[in-house]
Amino acid sequence: MSWRQAPLPSPLPATLVAFYLPQFHTFPENDSWWGKGFTEWRNVTRALPQFEGHVQPRLPADLGFYDLRNPQVMRNQAKLATEYGIGAFCFYYYWFSGRTLMEDPLRQWLADESIDLSFCMCWANENWTRRWDGRDGDILIGQQHSAADDLAFIQHIAPYLRDRRALKVEGKPILLVYRPLLLPDARATAGRWRQWCRDNDVGEIHLAYVQGFERPDPRAIGFDAAVEFPPNMSNPTSLSAQQWLINPDFHGDVRDWRELAKEIVSRPLPDYPLYPGVNPGWDNEARRSGNGRIYLHASPRGYRDWLHETVYGRLAAAAPEQRLVFINAWNEWAEGAVLEPDTRLGHAWLEATRSALAPAREMPPASHPCAVIHAWYPDVFAELLQALQDSGLTWRLVITTSMNSMRKSSGYLPRMACRGRSTLSPTMAETFCLSCMWPRPCWRRAKI
Repeated sequence: MSWRQAPLPSPLPATLVAFYLPQFHTFPENDSWWGKGFTEWRNVTRALPQFEGHVQPRLPADLGFYDLRNPQVMRNQAKLATEYGIGAFCFYYYWFSGRTLMEDPLRQWLADESIDLSFCMCWANENWTRRWDGRDGDILIGQQHSAADDLAFIQHIAPYLRDRRALKVEGKPILLVYRPLLLPDARATAGRWRQWCRDNDVGEIHLAYVQGFERPDPRAIGFDAAVEFPPNMSNPTSLSAQQWLINPDFHGDVRDWRELAKEIVSRPLPDYPLYPGVNPGWDNEARRSGNGRIYLHASPRGYRDWLHETVYGRLAAAAPEQRLVFINAWNEWAEGAVLEPDTRLGHAWLEATRSALAPAREMPPASHPCAVIHAWYPDVFAELLQALQDSGLTWRLVITTSMNSMRKSSGYLPRMACRGRSTLSPTMAETFCLSCMWPRPCWRRAKI
């Protein structure tokens, strides 16, 4: 699906906040740990399919294999996000006792007044380890939490909190912590941060934590709110045993994304402030070769429905200033959680995001059944079309085919007169059909 301009509802029914990974550039530590010139793209491009139907590698389209040292990249990302209804980025922030990693792109964003998109920060306060190759005990750079470090951290990020584009709740800039229970005393840390901000022209702040590994009431640890982080904290049915392996040494974990979406969207909101989370997919095979955790059956349509129900269902009773939805993620390419255009589906995930914000999606009339034909054998394709026409019903028709069969099959379409209804006029969607979710060239028709 190509880029398409379309209106957004005004005002927007919620602020969509997409998590953003700033690792797509070289820096000295990664050169030392992984080899000269390493970026996350090296992991992304080396991924291989592990079983039949496993889509790897997943590669970028319009934005290309970008380098975040180029300031135009983030301008382009912000423009694209705004066009499709994303209201803010939540940048992962890597602070290790006075040392930061991957901060250059964020400072570049901060200095660029031409970018209007809002943002917030999420302190990834874990140790940095060789996590994606399984050596979890091999710490590359560790955390040293302390009262002094709390104050040094908040002082360091104060320019981001003071910025005009800082995402706010009730006028307070938001600050997220990934794993607050790793702090020696989260409540004490929150108190130090709040007092420092009051004393140093930041004002009150809104503290939230990510429910990736634990779910305490945020008020019990001195925080204001929590943020859902799917697919974490959920356990859909395993599909591992059902896969036909390409790699006989695959020992990963395959789950059903549809169950993930269904389970989370049906959760009642707790009695504490919680910002719901939505996930367009997950597959970290690129980081854990042969051992990835993979969620099958994610689709733009399923993601659209999950997001729509979150905005108009789960948040229906929320106050306007608290209608935030966090999306995991904008550009986690090595974890298969991506909204940016890719070579297979184009802008389909972004289009689904924009569509989900509409108050009511247009659905086909119930009296128009849908027929899906995979035209693998062109010689019987005409018979199938004729059978549908002879039924006397008005059909919504979806046709999929391989590239080899496409030319032969398309020849039958213009000859279908539809007995007084509109003649079929084939137009080809280059990569993906939102109606049928088939990962091949596809034609969509309103009627037959």
